[in-house]
Amino acid sequence: MRKRLFIEELFAKALMAFSTFVVFVFVFSIVSTIIKYGWHALSWELVSQLPTGGFYLGKGGGFLNAIVGSLYIVGASTILGLTISIPIVFFLNVYLTPQSKFGYAARLAFDILFGVPSIVYGAFAFSIMIYLGMKASLLGGIVVVTLLIIPIFIRTMDETARNFPRDLLDATYSLGATRWETLWIIVRQIAPGIATATLLSIGRAIGDAAGVMLTTGFNDSIPTSLSDQTASLPLTVFFLWQTPSRAVQERAYAAALVLTLIVLALSILGRLISNKFSKNKL
Repeated sequence: MRKRLFIEELFAKALMAFSTFVVFVFVFSIVSTIIKYGWHALSWELVSQLPTGGFYLGKGGGFLNAIVGSLYIVGASTILGLTISIPIVFFLNVYLTPQSKFGYAARLAFDILFGVPSIVYGAFAFSIMIYLGMKASLLGGIVVVTLLIIPIFIRTMDETARNFPRDLLDATYSLGATRWETLWIIVRQIAPGIATATLLSIGRAIGDAAGVMLTTGFNDSIPTSLSDQTASLPLTVFFLWQTPSRAVQERAYAAALVLTLIVLALSILGRLISNKFSKNKL
């Protein structure tokens, strides 16, 4: 009996180690490929200048418009997504009981929305834009990316909030606190979960190409209003990679490298914020 349990445990450990190794190999292969082909193509000109007329054919210029456009879309959609998601999580975990059928149905709906491909969100937003007479614009990209990341925000924060001790809620109510005042206690306690949800959302938002392709259009200049079309780094990588020129394809790797560095920087910042809140929880 003990020998069989020992063999099962050894097999499980070997399987976990192998799975970890496979994931590490894939991540290392992707990152090393981007660095190998993108590092020597990356230059200050590429990240500090707007594209010229022949940029996508190998001439001068850069993709500053795509960097700024991606940051605009991600920044606005993240703030908007948090503004919408936090009250929903608060309602599910404070105003509803754990046995609520409505809460169960809502969580199931958000689970389904979590797995919907981004192209579906883009097609839905595009059809609404056509119905309203809107053109592709920065606003359209912000809206579709916000719809894309709201399920990520809600389900990630909800899993953290469901582990929130109910006794602490009862204690705040016994001291005369309102449910609105209790919200700030919950937000402080689930701050690491909010940081994690933000990281996951930013990672998906900044890397989305299918949704924004239908709603933002593409522009070689930096948008100055919500009605302007805008470029993004994923679309820039897509358009550059379609060019048969090897030099232009290397620019696609350079854009992918910049995108990776932005995600890495935001991830490190999010981890620092999460650790800070974790050390100062009530």
